[in-house]
This record gives sequence, structure tokens and C-alpha cells, in this order.
Amino acid sequence: MPQAIESIAVREQKLLAPYAMHSAQSAGREHPEPEHPYRSPFQRDRDRIAYSAAYRRLSGKTQVFTGELGDYHRTRLTHTIEVASVARTIGRALALNEDLIEALALVHDLGHPPFGHAGEDTLDAALRDEGGFSHNAQALRIVRELETRYHQFPGLNLTREVLAGQGTRIDHQGEAPLLEVQVVEAADSITYDTHDADDALELELLSLDELLTQPLWSGAAARVRRRHGGLAGIELRRAVLHELIDWQVGDLLERASARLADEAIDSPEAARRSGILIAASPRLADQKQELEAFLRRRVYRHSEVLQHRQNAQAALAQLFEGYVAHPEWLPARFADRVATTGLTRTVADYLAGMTDRYAWRDFEQRFGRSGP
Repeated sequence: MPQAIESIAVREQKLLAPYAMHSAQSAGREHPEPEHPYRSPFQRDRDRIAYSAAYRRLSGKTQVFTGELGDYHRTRLTHTIEVASVARTIGRALALNEDLIEALALVHDLGHPPFGHAGEDTLDAALRDEGGFSHNAQALRIVRELETRYHQFPGLNLTREVLAGQGTRIDHQGEAPLLEVQVVEAADSITYDTHDADDALELELLSLDELLTQPLWSGAAARVRRRHGGLAGIELRRAVLHELIDWQVGDLLERASARLADEAIDSPEAARRSGILIAASPRLADQKQELEAFLRRRVYRHSEVLQHRQNAQAALAQLFEGYVAHPEWLPARFADRVATTGLTRTVADYLAGMTDRYAWRDFEQRFGRSGP
């Protein structure tokens, strides 16, 4: 074992728990590569994702609210950064592999098309006869095929652990994902439950008083007031947002730590056999579900949000039909994929890579009508 790689293994032995995924335990890459002299395999994954074109494009893709509604709210990129921040905090507290966690967090939304879930639904309908479209599957297509940054292999050639992290929660053998994968899924939930509401408040799609009718928000507000007295308005809102993150992370860590100790988990394999270990307590999970149902009713189905969603879906559907009818519109590197990938899937790959702004501009150029 090269000296630098051995030093990484020694450091991880000192810092990481036995149930963490250590670099030395990695199943490697689909296309074998020499080890890097001073970066672990998961550090390399993180860097490859962060330097990819698909990652940069997340800055121009909708999280929940499109750019037509303002510029305060989260994009896919800012959401991804927030998920990575929360996930690293959880991972460090549990002595998990932070490099793997960060790589998983940075890649988790890489496959989202323009216009958020509206765009995903549109492409899924367009490909219903060819297996549909999902952002998790698309992320794998991006990192295995579509990114072309290395001459030695297609895609980014990420480790098998990062690739497997884009799959289902429980695999066909009944095993849960690695704890690092579970951490990112939990951080994603914590982040969007908190920040989608924050964005909706800023856009005045709902009021703070309405949110405070929800047990999760009212509980966080009560905790804030016990410590800081009679805050109100924007000060209360900011304090509650901070408390929501801290409370959910603390709850998750308390529950996970207890289960890891009680079940004497001593390896990644034992953790996977024990099911989902990184999750909110039942009481907090119920409150999160109630909040998510409230956000679906009051925010995600708000008339203004739905109107923008419908406009975006109509434009993306027309773009899809246009490119299928006129494959000569495709850039050369996508046109070259049609023979092996098929026309409709290639068109979806191309459209899914667009930012919101680029998709609207292309729509206007192709069909002579501007977006919102």
C-alpha cells in the first residue's frame, strides 16, 4: 500500500467509527484507476462532482420556486450546499465518513431537469413508454455517461459507494443503504422542510402566523421563546428557522446514537442489516409529515406556483416534441448518441441538462414565443 494511502487509512481508523465506510473498504470504481497520492477516493469523488458542468448548472435550476417569483429563494445549488452542510454536521457527530457524505450530498440532486419537479413530471410523461424519467436515475446517467471531462473513461468514474447511494432506500436483499447515504437523505428532509417554508414566507405565499399553527413550527417557536423571550416578526422567524435545523439534527443524533449503541453496530455491513438507523424520532417524524402536508396544500399548490408550473411544463413538453421532430437541432455530441441511446432518451438527456433560463431562451428561439 503506498505510504500516502496508508496514512489516509490510519487517519480514518483514528477518526471514524467502525460502522463508518472507510476508504480502504471501498469497492472501487467501474473503470480501475491508480490511487491518488494524497486524496482519498471519496475526496476525489467530491471534487469531480463539484467541478462538473452539471453541478454548476444547478445554480440556474428551480428548487421549488422559479426565478419569475423573485431571487431570494433557493435554487437547486443553494439547496444542495445547505444539505451538504447539515449532512456533514450529522456525519461528524456520528464519526462517519464526511468525504463520502459530502460527495453524496453534492450529487443527490444532480439529475434534476429545469423547472424542478414540474420538469421531472413532464419528462417522465414524455418517456412513459421507455421507463420514464427520474432525477435519481438521471444523476447516474450524468456521472456515468454524459459528463465528458476525462479521456480515460466516460462520465466521472465515481466510486461504487456514491453510485449505489442514488438507489432505493432498501435494496432487493432487504438491506438499508450505508449510514452515510442515510445521513444525506435525512439532511435533505430537514433542509427542505425548513427552507421551503422560509422561501414561501419571503414570497408572501403564506404568513408566519399560519406556519405557527403547525406543531413543528409552534414547538420550535416555544423553544426559542423559552430562551430568548418575546421575539416577534423577522427576529422570531429567523430564530425559529435556526431552531428547526438544530432541533431536528439533535433529535436525529440522539435517536441514532442510541440505536447504534443498543444494537452494538460494529461495521458498515451490520449497519445495513439493521435497517434505517438515521431517522427522526416518531413524534418529530409525525410533525414533519403534518408540515409537509400543509406545505403541499398551501405552497406547492398555490395558484401562483401552479401557474408558473403549468407554463414551464407546456414549454418543456413543446421543446421535447420539437427536438424529437427535428433531431438536427441537437448539438453534435448528443446527435452522436442517438444511434446507441435512442432519439427520445437522447432528447430528454439534452433537455434535462438545461437551466431554466436556457430552456426558456431555447423555447423562444424555436417557437417565437417568450416565457414568463
